[in-house]
Amino acid sequence: MATLNLKGITKIYPHSGGQKKPKKGAPEKKTNLQVTSEGVVAVQSFDLDIKDKEFIVLVGPSGCGKSTTLRMVAGLEEISGGELYIDGQLVNDVEPKNRDIAMVFQSYALYPHMTVYENMAFPLKLRKMPRDEIDRRVKEAAETLDITQYLDRKPKALSGGQRQRVAIGRAIVREPKVLLMDEPLSNLDAKLRNQMRAEIIKLRQKINTTFMYVTHDQTEAMTLGDRIVIMKDGFIQQIGTPQEVFDHPANLFVAGFIGTPQMNYFDAKLEKDGGKYIVSTGGIKVELSPEKQKNLAAKNAGSQAITLGVRPSHIVLSQGENTLSARVEVSEMMGSEVYLHTNTMGRDVVIIVPTMDLQGNHKDTFGQGAEVRFTFSGSVCHLFDGEGRNLEF
Repeated sequence: MATLNLKGITKIYPHSGGQKKPKKGAPEKKTNLQVTSEGVVAVQSFDLDIKDKEFIVLVGPSGCGKSTTLRMVAGLEEISGGELYIDGQLVNDVEPKNRDIAMVFQSYALYPHMTVYENMAFPLKLRKMPRDEIDRRVKEAAETLDITQYLDRKPKALSGGQRQRVAIGRAIVREPKVLLMDEPLSNLDAKLRNQMRAEIIKLRQKINTTFMYVTHDQTEAMTLGDRIVIMKDGFIQQIGTPQEVFDHPANLFVAGFIGTPQMNYFDAKLEKDGGKYIVSTGGIKVELSPEKQKNLAAKNAGSQAITLGVRPSHIVLSQGENTLSARVEVSEMMGSEVYLHTNTMGRDVVIIVPTMDLQGNHKDTFGQGAEVRFTFSGSVCHLFDGEGRNLEF
């Protein structure tokens, strides 16, 4: 059990000694990470306070700095700037073995010549723990993870999901203050990933440990985390509960990254008409909800060109007035729903349509080339300014 405080944590990878300067006129290599005279900044000004027993998920695309941040907490990467506190103690220069942290890697990292029991007992043997205490902890962890029947097997005789449970077991037998997990499910197939997600949720309820979990899969982030930290190019984009980042994305990046299928975008205009805010796009006008009116008024938002975001599940097919026309290009049958990939005003727009009505009757699933009309309410609109920031927050 522990609190974690990351204050202005920065990681800079210095330029290699033999790095050559680009020739004059040569095209410059493009990178999204900031490059300074000191080197490439992989993580910049990372501030985060993690409460005791909280489950924090770092999520973002490859190369955004999430695994680097985790490795700095573990002590496997040197911290270039800022301060890291565990239970109020500054640990920047504390050796990894003295931080009372356990880490589960993506690749399992099990010893192939040892049995499951021996793999799990190994970190305790290194601590010269009494044999009966080792036995108790290994058997308790095995029971928690439902791998008691595999204790005498070697890793090669186990499935991917079973190996990952052993790797988690080896971490929790140490009863660490903080459990770090670096994309532990990415090597598993879709069915196993779903099962292991449920196992991790159950495990979290059984052990008194603070979790810090890294993934690029936003579904994992939404289902596992108490709070999600969304990263891009070494910077934190937003911190919040899964519901908060879904309902109130801070910017266009978060809006597009969180949610499947991703949010639809329209070129639109925000107008103030008689003291009320209205969004217009493609010839239709939508009055915003009272909550959004209040948020925009508090920010003193003026009339301006915006990017309007609407999630696929919030779009409604309608033949009435004040609707937009779309042409179906691809129709994806997903069982209880159909994902219609349409073209509207030169933009790709995804619409989720239930395959049955409330009476249980099958609806038209709309094939390729079908013309549909749709609309959306003012309560589901997300408004982003020219810089990509949410105008409400």
